[in-house]
Amino acid sequence: MRVIGADIYLCSIGGRRPVLVELHTDEGLSGCGDASIAYGLGATAAAGMVKDLAEGVILGQDPRQVEPLWSAMYDHSFWAKGGGPIVYAGISAIEQALLDIKGQALGVPVFELLGGAYRRDVRLYANGWSFRAVTPDEFARATERPLQEGYSALKMYPLAIPLNDAHGRIKHVDNRQLDRETEEAAVAKVRAVRRAIGPDVELMVDMSAELATPDAIRLGRRFEEFGLVWFEEPTEPSDEGALCEVKEAIRIPVAAGERRYGRYGFRALLERRAADILQPDVGNCGGVLEVKRIAAMAEAWSLMVAPHLCASPVATAATLHLDASLPNLLIQELYPYRVAEHWAVVDDAAELKVKNGRMPVPTRPGLGVALDRARLKPFLWASCRAES
Repeated sequence: MRVIGADIYLCSIGGRRPVLVELHTDEGLSGCGDASIAYGLGATAAAGMVKDLAEGVILGQDPRQVEPLWSAMYDHSFWAKGGGPIVYAGISAIEQALLDIKGQALGVPVFELLGGAYRRDVRLYANGWSFRAVTPDEFARATERPLQEGYSALKMYPLAIPLNDAHGRIKHVDNRQLDRETEEAAVAKVRAVRRAIGPDVELMVDMSAELATPDAIRLGRRFEEFGLVWFEEPTEPSDEGALCEVKEAIRIPVAAGERRYGRYGFRALLERRAADILQPDVGNCGGVLEVKRIAAMAEAWSLMVAPHLCASPVATAATLHLDASLPNLLIQELYPYRVAEHWAVVDDAAELKVKNGRMPVPTRPGLGVALDRARLKPFLWASCRAES
């Protein structure tokens, strides 16, 4: 079996720009993957990275050789060593597609390739439920929907400000100096949410890495009374020293890792014990197997993993297979309130099967989802074919 083609889709759906790839083989099997740079800037660059990797490394190769091909992409792209989200997102998307093909070829779901399943469904925390809220009362009222739908854990952004556009986008503080008014508003929002959800629903807060260390410490200490599960990305994510300072100064676990790439990017985080909970993303950290390695590293430090997820249903499926295989999984992120077109890029989105805050792990061979090529046709960005 060999890879004979790659189709790359650069989508525009509900204010997001998912980057999807489908690899095709000469035996009729196709596999899909997601380069998870759908939000923020960089989607076009990620699509180009997928194209370069497909043309430079993958076409003509046996897709079942997942790890040797991963190493070829890492070693021969030059920029992967010490690289960031674009190169790792490209590798991640292709690795997912290779695993998808291998699982289909063997007739097993991807979690079987990872050693088997500890669980058949995954507990979730809801994110994105508060993106249109401004005042503390609006934050409190916004909790009603996820609670009614059975979520027992929520994450919020107390520093975020809605842009009030059609896509529900948000912006954050414009500088790293936390003024008194913004600080008081953030505390009031978290207090209102805690009162609304009661003591038993788990609550996390995300600072989006926008605070100077003293401000992060001060705000973290004020949040201690609310019984938070974690305080996420309080400072610059590449600065282990700042994270350590915050972690040592507050009585809330610190979570970090969504903006770190590959096992090498997590090594210092672990060695410095700069975080209590790790949040690697299968779509921009190097892929499913790479996050599996990172989770094993975390286990050696007695840490739990809560994978980051903010991408298409393809990334969700890949993440669920990973989740099933992890002994140290804490909980899984999910944005449940996307536009319908977001779920429709695949034939069987797991997000549409959530019940009582839990999502089932796909059981079809491979990742368990297939791209809807007809729906994605307007977003086809590039097609690569192997030489015959």
